[in-house]
Amino acid sequence: MLTLFAGIVMLGILVFIHELGHFAVAKLSGVKVLKFSLGFGPRLFSRTWGETEYMICAVPLGGYVQMLGEGGGENGEDAPLTEEEKARSFAEQSVLRRTGIVAAGPLMNLIFPFLILPVAFMVGVNLPAYLDSAPCVGYVVADSDGGRAGFQPGDCIVALNGEEVSTWTGTNKSMIGQAGSELDFTVDRQGRPLTLSMAPENNGLEGLQSLGLLPEQAATVGGVAPGMPAQAAGVEVGDRIIAIGGEPVSSWYDLKRIIQQGKGDPQDFTLERGGERLTLSIKPVQGDGDGSDYLIGIAPHQESNFKRFGPLAAIRAGADRTLELIDLTLVFIQKLFAGHVSSKNIGGPITVVQIAGQAAQTDISSILSVLAFLSIQLGILNLFPIPILDGGHLFFNLFEIVLRRPLSLRVREIAQQIGLVLIIMLMVLAFYNDIVRVFFGGQ
Repeated sequence: MLTLFAGIVMLGILVFIHELGHFAVAKLSGVKVLKFSLGFGPRLFSRTWGETEYMICAVPLGGYVQMLGEGGGENGEDAPLTEEEKARSFAEQSVLRRTGIVAAGPLMNLIFPFLILPVAFMVGVNLPAYLDSAPCVGYVVADSDGGRAGFQPGDCIVALNGEEVSTWTGTNKSMIGQAGSELDFTVDRQGRPLTLSMAPENNGLEGLQSLGLLPEQAATVGGVAPGMPAQAAGVEVGDRIIAIGGEPVSSWYDLKRIIQQGKGDPQDFTLERGGERLTLSIKPVQGDGDGSDYLIGIAPHQESNFKRFGPLAAIRAGADRTLELIDLTLVFIQKLFAGHVSSKNIGGPITVVQIAGQAAQTDISSILSVLAFLSIQLGILNLFPIPILDGGHLFFNLFEIVLRRPLSLRVREIAQQIGLVLIIMLMVLAFYNDIVRVFFGGQ
């Protein structure tokens, strides 16, 4: 419940930023704003200050700014306007002013990350330590792109499509522009160079881990779940697991295989704690549902590097990260329409609320980072040239500027209907993906 509430609050912040852009430029242009609403549907809160009614409504999946001359009937905006009212009507403004008002919403969403990410870097960010290390593979997920290409634990990537790489971060960045293309990895395997290739239909847009290539992870306990067998047996945070049932453990990825082989029988875990070795007998329990994995209730220790930036360095780092996120989003859209990325990657409101809600329960840097990421998605989505979105109105305005006259009402009505159908189809797909992922374990 807390995750849901936190997610809705963060989504509300992004909607507020978007609508504030429309509102501010409309006011600066002298246009009368009748309503400023967060959400749709029945009013939960309503108050009028000056000439504008400010509202919070029951459905928290968007918002709107209604201006004089946009229609709708309420407050008499469809009634004949006086000359004074015409001067303050949105419809009576020049095409350039209308374009500025419409573009202000998505532009605010794109500007917002430039403002908040520097704050995140000044507060300090925890970055996984492996990101700055050499891209050496610690584990290969079975039946993944990496597994099918022939990767093995211990392989170190030295180049991608002829471009040298030296860190996980550098490799992941290099992969963004290669999405939808064949990937040729030059790999060092125990001092022997070789090339491993993947077809263009690979899943590498989100980095090496989406290919099933995971970094090295020591078998060190970072968390112990209450009420689970590991806690009952006396396992503590910081313990390093050396062997299970006499079988050596070299990495965290060995644990699942060995535990499942035991089929729920008690197993002797050899641990190292404070330089000493001890053995604990642990009987795994099966997760919910038939055929579920056997669990003991531990989580790995994730090494991280805490970095805090000065003001100027934070501004540079925030700008670089914002541009990187914009580039990643644009590449994803391009590859999606080209058919190189599955439509299963499209998430809907449930995914957005979950991501935002989980981030809201961590630290301020994570909250600001997720807000920036989602703000960019919202801004770019609204620039799509689809009628009923801001991008559709901008598209109409472009025609008006070129033709020196607005498109006919009939053409705009047909375009609006087509746009509505497209948006409904996109929403149905997004909700379907959310439901499959949340309730049926889909990807």
